[in-house]
Amino acid sequence: MTVRLGVLASGRGSNLQALLDAERAGTMPATVAVVLANKADAHALARAKAADVPAHFVDPKGLTREAHEALMTERLREARVDFVCLAGYMRVLTPSFVATWRERLINIHPSLLPAFPGLDAQRQAFEAGVRVAGATTHFVDDGVDQGPIILQAAVPVLEGDTRDALAARILEVEHRLYPLTVKLLAEGRVRLDGRRVRISGALPAGVSTASLFPPDVTK
Repeated sequence: MTVRLGVLASGRGSNLQALLDAERAGTMPATVAVVLANKADAHALARAKAADVPAHFVDPKGLTREAHEALMTERLREARVDFVCLAGYMRVLTPSFVATWRERLINIHPSLLPAFPGLDAQRQAFEAGVRVAGATTHFVDDGVDQGPIILQAAVPVLEGDTRDALAARILEVEHRLYPLTVKLLAEGRVRLDGRRVRISGALPAGVSTASLFPPDVTK
């Protein structure tokens, strides 16, 4: 049975596109079943519609966070989703929503967590002068970018880098890391053991639960 994904987005939806592309290429045994956005002009909605995926603007105006999230949960359940993937969703989720989707709620963040959580992690890393930045996929818990880590991808900071150049290379890695994470989940190879994620079976060459070094990160 194909694993079904619900994707929450607020903006351009480039990580959504990476999931859609992986589904179309057959490299990710999962299907994007529905896309929900909290902003009417989120480009993620257009990406979903272009791929013939049901897409809905769930208007938060005038609603409590709990009421808004209840509407999203209703849409997600209607679509019979197995996992919920955050793809640039820019609202902090309530403990109630997290509890509803516990261990089925996934996020991708543009840093090597637990370093640089929150907004504009690429700028935080660049201004801190780190030698290595990267991306992380993790289960979502009640903290902001604090849930158990699934996979991480390291991206070196190059001499002469700018914040934008670094962010662009991190984004390229995100687009590989997210479909791989979903693939592992869809294959039933991910198990949560306390705060540690266990992954069974062999991983692709160059990949571990700690780090992924794509061959072209320095280009």
